[in-house]
Amino acid sequence: MRAILAALTASALFSGAALADDGPVVVELFTSQGCSLCPPAHEILDLLAAEPEIIALALHVDYWDYLGWRDSFGSAQNSDRQQAYARAAGQRTVYTPQFIVEGQDHIIGAKAMEVMSSIRAHEGIETGVDLVVERNGDLHVISLTAAQSAPMVVQLVRYLPHQDVEVLGGENAGRQLSYTNIVTRWDIIADWDGAGPLTLDVEISGSDPAVLIVQGAGAGPILAAARFDR
Repeated sequence: MRAILAALTASALFSGAALADDGPVVVELFTSQGCSLCPPAHEILDLLAAEPEIIALALHVDYWDYLGWRDSFGSAQNSDRQQAYARAAGQRTVYTPQFIVEGQDHIIGAKAMEVMSSIRAHEGIETGVDLVVERNGDLHVISLTAAQSAPMVVQLVRYLPHQDVEVLGGENAGRQLSYTNIVTRWDIIADWDGAGPLTLDVEISGSDPAVLIVQGAGAGPILAAARFDR
């Protein structure tokens, strides 16, 4: 029932919403197939993923695998990313489910209204970083400029749009769970100081969708993001 209510609340909030056209807002969900509290958060993420001005990504961690079920999407890299966010925020622990909006707002649990409020707060905010992605044959040309210099990382993220999983152990044993926008790779493709324009040629292979995320170094705020036209 809680999951259904969360989904209905989120659906009502998103329905007819006029989202900003200044670039998509990035929402990360740290999750685990072994976490009994996570399925309602995935219902919210599924609704977010349908919005063109939101990049919604599920990062499955591996630190709950000891509960009796090894997350088939879990990775130490995702756990390390969540730990980096915790350190940057002065927090000592990590948990699931956790939403992080634009690399800044940390939201515990499946709180649709909090997530949407955070998204709204970040819409249209000028970060000082301009990002343009253009297709040139088999390549995508990335052009970046910044209003001021600061250490940043340019990241290429690949994800699996959807997959159903039958969980046979752990807290969700016996359930078939549905997952959306499952991160499969998160790579830093350039370090950038913002002191001058940056141009990158990026080749995207395979069929999985891809997004580009520019972020302050050290798990800082997300400053620009874009989807790749495939």
